[in-house]
Amino acid sequence: MADESGSSGNAGSFEQVVLPHLDAAYNLARWLVRNSHDAEDIVQEAYLRAFKFFGGYQGGNARVWLLKIVRNTSYSFLQTNRPADLGVEFDETLHTPTTSQPDAEASLLQAADSRTVHEALERLPVRFREIVILREFEGMSYKEIAATTEVPIGTVMSGLARARTQLKKDLLRAKEREEHRGV
Repeated sequence: MADESGSSGNAGSFEQVVLPHLDAAYNLARWLVRNSHDAEDIVQEAYLRAFKFFGGYQGGNARVWLLKIVRNTSYSFLQTNRPADLGVEFDETLHTPTTSQPDAEASLLQAADSRTVHEALERLPVRFREIVILREFEGMSYKEIAATTEVPIGTVMSGLARARTQLKKDLLRAKEREEHRGV
């Protein structure tokens, strides 16, 4: 039986072990590929892969195991369909919108703030976006993120710090633009 962390002493059934993490799988895929339809396809493919290799699953943190499959499936998709997304580091001239058009919903501060954060996350390079999503939205520990992304914990920590710094700069620029427009 799985505990709260997704650990399992024995593997259990596929449904018991893997299905509870469907939302996390979709969330990660959606943020990595930035398209809901592609994310659905990726999650379906990842679950097929997980089912195929479930016989080799020996317990442990099922969420990390599944998200690693989702991550690899997402990166395979990006390599095949959008290779430019993988090699792009954040460049202010490329990732900052050139025009500021008022949004009809901007009068709702909470919605505007949410949209601003969402847009700032979308502008992060995929590798930074991935770490932020796993840490802040999925609540994963540095150790779990390192296992999922197959990078050292120090790399996770420095990547998260760089991503947060870039998000902060981006959000401050957005706030300055809003103040300049008088919003």
